[in-house]
Amino acid sequence: MFKHFPQAFRLGELHYLFHREMGGNQTSVTEFILLGFPLSPGIQMLLFGLFSLFFVFTLLGNGLILGLIWLDSRLHPPMYFFLSHLAIVDIAYACNTVPQMLVNLLKPDKPISFAGCLTQTFLFLTFAVTECLLLVVMSYDRFVAICHPLRYSAIMSWRVCITLVLTSWIFGVFLSLVHLVLFLPLPFCGFQKVNHFFCEIMAVLKLACVDTHINEIVVLAGAISVLVGPLSSIVISYMCILCAILRIQSGEGQRKAFSTCSSHLCVVGLFYGTAIIMYVGPRYGNPKEQKKYLLLFHSLFNPMLNPLIYSLRNKEVKAALKRMLEKERMS
Repeated sequence: MFKHFPQAFRLGELHYLFHREMGGNQTSVTEFILLGFPLSPGIQMLLFGLFSLFFVFTLLGNGLILGLIWLDSRLHPPMYFFLSHLAIVDIAYACNTVPQMLVNLLKPDKPISFAGCLTQTFLFLTFAVTECLLLVVMSYDRFVAICHPLRYSAIMSWRVCITLVLTSWIFGVFLSLVHLVLFLPLPFCGFQKVNHFFCEIMAVLKLACVDTHINEIVVLAGAISVLVGPLSSIVISYMCILCAILRIQSGEGQRKAFSTCSSHLCVVGLFYGTAIIMYVGPRYGNPKEQKKYLLLFHSLFNPMLNPLIYSLRNKEVKAALKRMLEKERMS
């Protein structure tokens, strides 16, 4: 019956079936072991060095964006207010998953507590949903700036900006709480090894001793609603923006208008491209392993690349960085 399963999985299944058949109380799981990446010790040490470097770059890059926006008065329009919250989400994203992954690369058998695993799942979902909505808010900001430039200050008032950002955070927390409420009553027993580098909700649900069909449906429904709705809004916004840009007479005006959107478009492409591939594909090879690496890109490389995209493609951010370096040199 179990000959097609790995040895460790068969032992976990046997332990679970023993408890079910004997009618005994289900064991109370207090910790999980994250399997991470099944690689040789030498490769794991190499990855530890690389991922540590990427983690430092993520913190420095997003911290630099936050510092520039905070210190430079020319970066206080709404667009940079939203960018500062995107940088906060990216820092939180990386801090939530990467340190535990680095620990697991050094000590593969080091467990994570049940409470720690639950917290990691909750925070990951919160930051993912919040980033989805922040990207929608940023596209709306660009839509107003290009399609209604004369009314921009009136429409994008500070009250509106703060409301939009708070709504994004509150909705992210609320949706994550829904998953948490459905997750908490589940009993876990026997097989306690999570086939992932962090406590990804679908990977943890597979270890429950009961049917998790409802949980999986809610997770899938939440993912589809958070991806399809916001992405549709972004596409509609940029269709309107494109029409407005094409109506601009001068080529210089068109280039300037498009340059204000190019950075955001790159970030949207990275975020939603990775997310869509995770849920629509892959259809060949080992889907679980491929999705694990896609989530690694999503939680480590995306936060590292976002500040690079905004700093390299945004003239105002580069000018602010240049002014800050000149001040440092003069002082």
